[in-house]
Amino acid sequence: MRHAGFRPVSSDRAVVLILGSLPGRKSLEVGEYYAHPQNAFWMLMGELFGANPELPYARRKRILTRNRIALWDVLAAAQRRGSLDSSIVASSMVPNNFRKFLRSHCSVRLICFNGRKAADLYRRKVVPELAGEFRDMRYKTLPSTSPAHAAMSFDQKLKRWSLVRTGI
Repeated sequence: MRHAGFRPVSSDRAVVLILGSLPGRKSLEVGEYYAHPQNAFWMLMGELFGANPELPYARRKRILTRNRIALWDVLAAAQRRGSLDSSIVASSMVPNNFRKFLRSHCSVRLICFNGRKAADLYRRKVVPELAGEFRDMRYKTLPSTSPAHAAMSFDQKLKRWSLVRTGI
């Protein structure tokens, strides 16, 4: 099944860009980033910025943009059965247009990846297409917030993810 991602959550003042790989099934169903109830993303954003999962989605997005955080995915579209990144069909991957995004978001200085798969996809599918003007970008791979990544406790993830707040 072919999945298409979402538009970025961003403002032109963003300094940190958080990238996932591609929205999962639950997110696609409800039209919201990280909608699976066991995904720790919004719990982490709640601890870091007050964007608690109980708040309406529009409000959580506003909290992120007010804190100069942008949210997007590496892939604009791909074929995948289910929600696991390991199920993404490599030959179907279409990356988002990061050259255009980064040129219109000149203040982004740190890109944080929500898990290793997002970082690997970005390095393979995006970096070769980027112009030299983006070579000084800082990158950090953070532990996946997916419920499939249960090897790390919430507190351990929070400690690592706090870079999003302090990296600004």
